[in-house]
Amino acid sequence: MAKTRVLVIDDAVLVRKLLSDVLNQDSEMEVVATAATGSIGLQKIPHVHPDVVVLDLEMPEMDGITTLKHIRNLYPKLPVVLFSSLTEHGAAITLDALSLGAVDYVTKPGNVGSAAICKKAVLAELTNKIKALRPHRPEKKPHRTVQHQDGVSRGSHHKHPVEILAIGVSTGGPNALAEVLTRLPQSFALPIVITQHMPPVFTKMLADRLTIKCPLPAHEGADGMQVLPGHIYIAPGNYHMVLDRHDEDVFITLNQEQPEHCCRPAVDVMFRSVVHTYGAGVLGIVLTGMGIDGLAGAQCIRDAGGQVLVQDEATSVVWGMPGAIADAGIANAIVPLHAMPQEILKRCAVHQITARQKQLNTKEPSL
Repeated sequence: MAKTRVLVIDDAVLVRKLLSDVLNQDSEMEVVATAATGSIGLQKIPHVHPDVVVLDLEMPEMDGITTLKHIRNLYPKLPVVLFSSLTEHGAAITLDALSLGAVDYVTKPGNVGSAAICKKAVLAELTNKIKALRPHRPEKKPHRTVQHQDGVSRGSHHKHPVEILAIGVSTGGPNALAEVLTRLPQSFALPIVITQHMPPVFTKMLADRLTIKCPLPAHEGADGMQVLPGHIYIAPGNYHMVLDRHDEDVFITLNQEQPEHCCRPAVDVMFRSVVHTYGAGVLGIVLTGMGIDGLAGAQCIRDAGGQVLVQDEATSVVWGMPGAIADAGIANAIVPLHAMPQEILKRCAVHQITARQKQLNTKEPSL
């Protein structure tokens, strides 16, 4: 297999050297060029033909957002991975860049005084994300078309009405979530819980942005927060989010137990908890993402009598998480992203009237 060719664009010479040293240690990668500014990076692309660009967002002269816009215009299929700081400002511009077409991001290590710690942190995250995006992969299975394995898409014939929508997503998640959630109606009367693989700060900002874009209010989950119909709850970075029922009400509990699949929050943790709380009333959705987080949880949902939908390969940025579930034969349906909102609405239709009436009698979320 040919090496993945990487172009690094960052104004800091130390960062350029760090990334070059780390990526070149991997036998499957090669840093073919580096650039200190966005304009220089744009000039190098047609000469070095990178497979992936690693882009700093905060640079003088031409910043990362402007550089990304030029890359998307000139090379629409060239994957761009952001190298961003773990700050409120860094999270804001990272989410801006993801909405403009960047495919993923890696947060810069906070301890820049230790080269060893920096290299370890970058090696653990950046190399895996680049490998997931490389264009030359082993021979793939035949292309999957939309598949419905239970006939439910023609109207909800499932014997258990849906009571909650649980979504797991990773690489490419912010855009996928926006595509699905903005197309649900304001009258959608079921609670929605989401685990998106993101660090702290980013998840709060993602919730705030979804609230602006979506007809339903979105919240970063907090310990003790009540789960209400017609509201969206996102697991906060560095915390697993689980649901617990107390009498007739359901509340969020956060914990920092061991990561699963190197993830905290983890989709499997959330899926297991919604099954424990709602049983067969769970509709699980797994969207684009790297790895297999969500696979075991999806099996739990199906074992309990619930339903699972996954995004199809053609519309996924990375078909790792949904692909693992599809390959295991667990998914009720494999659905293109643009068709996912309608599929959700069809499967939730039975429960909407009852849940909507409950919502009218329920107050806003509180801690």
